[in-house]
Amino acid sequence: MTAVLGLGTYRVRAVAQAARTALAAGAAWVDTAPNYADGFAQQQLAQVLGDFPDVRISTKTGFFTAAQGRAAVAAGVLPADAAAGSHSLAPIFVRWQAERALNVLGYADLVFVHNPERVDHDRVQVLFELREAFAVLEELAQSGQIGGYGVATWSGLTSGAFTVLELLGLAGEAAGSDAHHFTGLQLPVSLVMADPIDQALGGGGPLVQAQDAGVITFASAPLHGGELPGLMTPELVEFIRPGLSAPAAALLTVASCPGLDVVLVSASTPEHWDDAAKAVAVPLAPERLRSILDELAAG
Repeated sequence: MTAVLGLGTYRVRAVAQAARTALAAGAAWVDTAPNYADGFAQQQLAQVLGDFPDVRISTKTGFFTAAQGRAAVAAGVLPADAAAGSHSLAPIFVRWQAERALNVLGYADLVFVHNPERVDHDRVQVLFELREAFAVLEELAQSGQIGGYGVATWSGLTSGAFTVLELLGLAGEAAGSDAHHFTGLQLPVSLVMADPIDQALGGGGPLVQAQDAGVITFASAPLHGGELPGLMTPELVEFIRPGLSAPAAALLTVASCPGLDVVLVSASTPEHWDDAAKAVAVPLAPERLRSILDELAAG
């Protein structure tokens, strides 16, 4: 089964326009964060969401803009010396930032702890801060303010800062039982960062582990920040599937990955969404996906 497309707003400036285009085209998810679009992505999304009541929304906690840092200091949830750091997982800040997001968005199906590996401490400290953040988000989920929570990571799984099983264990500790609300995992998956695809084809890795636990999996940066299409040769695009554009071919390989539920793309025009949707409608067979990875490995 192919993954569905969602809108990722990290590199999007005209968020409201992009969201309206994506949702009209059938995007299943919109992913955002308090620091996206210079801190205004959530406000721009709120202008659109009322017209699409069925869309699912994920936001994040952790990063903040300079203005948000000053507001957090004024609210007493960040010490002044921490405001310059642009990232915090202090429980009081996590609660404050999540509640501010809910005041704007109205509801969030998921709140991701954003790049927890960025914490400048050892692995034990990272796990401790994650456990404390999970406790706050678990309380919000149990009260019905959010649907669930998870982790959006760039390098935490590859660097060894944490594993999927450790995240699930921390969520169980935060909830006091296995009936926790850890329901989302976001990580980079692309032809540049292809280890999750390789591992999933072998029946393991973070995507399969998360899916086996009932966790919704999201691929971020499927075009590697927009750089990937320019790196793909016409021969590689043709090898993936004849007739596709380079971006569509790159998206197809990611959307065909076993264990993956949602691919976050930043397309902002109806033509780009149509191109992407047509490309991923028929996924690649696992053996074909394996041959693509082998071709890349061969150079």
